[in-house]
Amino acid sequence: MNTAGHPPRVIAVVGPTAAGKSDLGVALARHLDGEVVNADSMQLYRGMDIGTAKLTEDERQGVPHRLLDIWDVTQTASVAEYQRLARAEMDRLLAEGRTPVLVGGSGLYIRGAIDALDFPGTDPAVRARLEAELEELGPGALHARLAAADPEAGRAILPSNGRRVVRALEVIEITGRPFTANLPGHEAVYDTLQIGVDVERPELDERITVRVDRMWEAGLVDEVSRLEAAGLREGRTASRALGYQQVLAALAGACTEDEARAETVRATKRFARRQDSWFRRDPRVHWLSGAAADREELLANALSLAERAVTA
Repeated sequence: MNTAGHPPRVIAVVGPTAAGKSDLGVALARHLDGEVVNADSMQLYRGMDIGTAKLTEDERQGVPHRLLDIWDVTQTASVAEYQRLARAEMDRLLAEGRTPVLVGGSGLYIRGAIDALDFPGTDPAVRARLEAELEELGPGALHARLAAADPEAGRAILPSNGRRVVRALEVIEITGRPFTANLPGHEAVYDTLQIGVDVERPELDERITVRVDRMWEAGLVDEVSRLEAAGLREGRTASRALGYQQVLAALAGACTEDEARAETVRATKRFARRQDSWFRRDPRVHWLSGAAADREELLANALSLAERAVTA
């Protein structure tokens, strides 16, 4: 842990989607001579720009952003691989005497980057059997099984995310323990200040609705169409991303575009609640108001936390 008078070595900006994490991360990196290290699992994918609310070059204000656009949409995401990449970026920055600013709402990716988190191996036979069941029964049936075996994992993993449901069930079978029991306590490997951006539910819901509307206006359907030609449907992780999954369904004729848009809003609101619940369980997160009226105050309070060397 840090001693008094020394700033945290790593800053993590966390919280639900649409809370304002990306803008705060840029501002902190500018003030603290740092770089942003992406911790949004879907912003790792090349071409997934509009639907993931990836900042434009102008919005990044000259701050380097690491671990954006590093994977093809056909690649299956791996938290263990992300952990390796994120730590390499953070170690580089720390060696240069600069501040890594980890930004994202993917809770397991944040934990993987900053905490003592080792990932159980895989069993090809178990994985193949579970994937066959997923194909036959669908993700809902397997999610019900997961929720019965590990209620906390059932709450944390979306029922539609078949890949993560399969992985959780695989870990339970391999280890004989609940999936969440394989996550250790909050034991950090980096001195980290975690800042949670807190937005009241009605305002956050409105932001999500506006964001989805803007994504459609900005050309999300065209973006998904281009990525479909690049193999998005075969991407076991990328194809499940919020917005992309719904547009793919519309392109396949399973629903109308308006229905896809409305479902994206609903699914994103549900996801934001899950994100909030995940980060609320971590007692190390310092929550600051991210209300629209408090944006300047948010940065001032975040910088005050960093300058007071609050450890997390």
